[in-house]
Amino acid sequence: MPFNLLKYGLSSEYPVEVDLPAPKALKSSYDVVIIGGGGHGLATAYYLSRYHGITNIAVLEKGYLGGGNTARNTAVIRSNYLTSEGVKFYAESVRMFEGLSNEFDFNIMYSHRGQLTLAHTDATVRSFRQRAEVNKHFGGRTEMIDRQQIRELVPSLNLDPGHIPVLAGLWHMDGATARHDAVAWGYAKQAAKRGVEIHQLTEVQELVIENGTITAVKTNRGTIKCGCAVQAVAGMSSQLMKKAGIRSPIQTFPLQAMVTQPFKPFLDPLVSSSALHCYVQQTSRGEVVFGGGSDPYPLFNTRSTLDLKESLLAHAVEMFPFLANAKLMRQWAGITDMTPDYSPIMGLSPVKNYYLDAGWGTWGFKATPICGKTMAELVASGGKTPDLIKPFGLERFSTFQQVNEMGATAASH
Repeated sequence: MPFNLLKYGLSSEYPVEVDLPAPKALKSSYDVVIIGGGGHGLATAYYLSRYHGITNIAVLEKGYLGGGNTARNTAVIRSNYLTSEGVKFYAESVRMFEGLSNEFDFNIMYSHRGQLTLAHTDATVRSFRQRAEVNKHFGGRTEMIDRQQIRELVPSLNLDPGHIPVLAGLWHMDGATARHDAVAWGYAKQAAKRGVEIHQLTEVQELVIENGTITAVKTNRGTIKCGCAVQAVAGMSSQLMKKAGIRSPIQTFPLQAMVTQPFKPFLDPLVSSSALHCYVQQTSRGEVVFGGGSDPYPLFNTRSTLDLKESLLAHAVEMFPFLANAKLMRQWAGITDMTPDYSPIMGLSPVKNYYLDAGWGTWGFKATPICGKTMAELVASGGKTPDLIKPFGLERFSTFQQVNEMGATAASH
């Protein structure tokens, strides 16, 4: 066995499967141009090519593949939202995540963990009861649990942190994690196998709109004509919408996270507290990840700050006091495109054949599969919006039909 393995490794003839083809020149035109090479853009390209037979697609990424918010999130998957529209949408995404490794033949390191959200006040307990019932009604597995059940579920958790003891918890059994860059690479690999072109280091500089219709995209590598275009650029959504002449309700905020040295496994569920503005999870490698609310001011920057580090870790230590002596290894930030009602913007835009995938705030990664599927359906149908995403249209901000998910985040913003 060792000899055969060595022989295989040193051979110049052994087969090597290349995930992505070598870079090539841009063609003069494509049926579909997808702006943004993160999880959402790549997922849309994959579902268009596999299930709708549309392969003349260019995915344009100004940096490297999955290098934006896809690479900068904490990889949480859940569906315990507040509204019926949100729960139905994210529950379908959770279901799709469970089968992605088999669909890709590529391990996305999906891990079913469950998520525990802590209630510190009577008002929070009442709101959690409502969330649990909405979730159960639409197929989610979510229930209220008491202090004793929390203690059995997470023995290392401090149930009496300072002035706000834990009263109860919202236990979301469908909570999970997955490897974020593996999700992006899985979609990219399968889309590329079906003929989709993925162009990295290709920045969109201008959108060519004639008579209210998108006709071409100008990039740093030349101008390409398109039958339609999809924008999926996360934190830069408002800037790209401005290039299209679309008025945006989005504001962009930095969102920071950090990770410790590895420990032996002590925490299986994802644990969050909106009162403490903190959530904690342990990765499969033993590292402890901390995340919290967005920075309190708009900024297009992925820098880390000492202020956030100090406040976030102080609350994390209240939840898990023994982590006070842990060594911090990394700290990073993404930029989040927040809408006034904390729900995404999906579907048609005022520009014909220009489709929006924006306003994801802190919950974009967990929506990756269902977003790609529904956006592909929208494009393939020529603009017929799937029922699942109709509530998330841009027009809701002018008709005052918002889908209010404020407070449904793992750590309140």
